Amino acid sequence: MVHSAGIQDRDGAKPVLRALVTRFPGLQLIWADGGYAGQLVTWVATVRQRTLVIVKRPRHAQGFQVMPWRWIVERTCGWLNRSRRLRKDFEALPETTATWIRIAMIHLMVRRLAARA
Repeated sequence: MVHSAGIQDRDGAKPVLRALVTRFPGLQLIWADGGYAGQLVTWVATVRQRTLVIVKRPRHAQGFQVMPWRWIVERTCGWLNRSRRLRKDFEALPETTATWIRIAMIHLMVRRLAARA
């Protein structure tokens, strides 16, 4: 789901989580960045009956450090940035950006599947 930049991440998370739980009803555990801490954790527990775990950076960490579950998202964003169309957001509508993200991921998966054949 793609939102405009004017929507705070915590506010934009609620419709994303609604759609996620509807599409994947068996999903019980959700990991999120530290920017989602606070009332969203309580909202997910009470309204969605799911567990939202905030993946935090260790206090003793210095410099760059790979965070086990957050790295999946960072890596995916890196793959998407290989797509020229997605390097800069030129689209007027969030739906158009979402479509280009889907096209870029389909392209990535088709290339990986073709390499195995």
